[in-house]
Amino acid sequence: MYCFGCKKRHYPGMEEVKKMIDRKKVIEEMSKIAASPNEDGIIDGFNVLVNQLPSDFWNEFNERISTKVKPDLRKQAEYLLYNCARECGYNTGYGIITSKEWKAIVGPMVGNTEDVLYGAFAVFTAWGWAKSEIVHLEPGKKMIVKAYDYYESDVVKHGISPKLSAYMIAGVCAAFMDLAYGGDYPKGFNKFKCEQVRGIECGDEYGEFVVTPI
Repeated sequence: MYCFGCKKRHYPGMEEVKKMIDRKKVIEEMSKIAASPNEDGIIDGFNVLVNQLPSDFWNEFNERISTKVKPDLRKQAEYLLYNCARECGYNTGYGIITSKEWKAIVGPMVGNTEDVLYGAFAVFTAWGWAKSEIVHLEPGKKMIVKAYDYYESDVVKHGISPKLSAYMIAGVCAAFMDLAYGGDYPKGFNKFKCEQVRGIECGDEYGEFVVTPI
């Protein structure tokens, strides 16, 4: 519902989860950590190995796969993109939340499982993947995430897209819920799904993602 007092949209139950994470501090501290690639473009840090490529590369990759297939295969192609992000987000996310950097910066703020989730999205923002935050959380049942800036929305510079295209964020949102409530790693994978319901690429003011159990 919309609160005319604070001019923000509130979701039923969103105030039930009290978080100890200082989002601003996490973003500031994580942004200070240098993570430079080696000569092969591989970044070794945060207990994971990642590569550094231009966002235009990934956007073009996504668009080619999702638009060049036959119309009756588009949903399957989009699911593959989403699932790649989900698998990557699950394994990379686990590496991050068990890293020495996480333990030093976020660890002291964590008091429960929900704090891990809030902290993870702060790191997600600090790394520049998406300026995103949890706006509603029912532990183990439902999570709603808003993203106000993300590289997958850059396609809007070519005109408003006819389809929601934030496969990476959707996959990562589901993966983070798997890590939080799916059970012990790595058996907790594929317990949650995410649906994108709004997107900057489609002309909306922000992207919105709804995560629920499978």
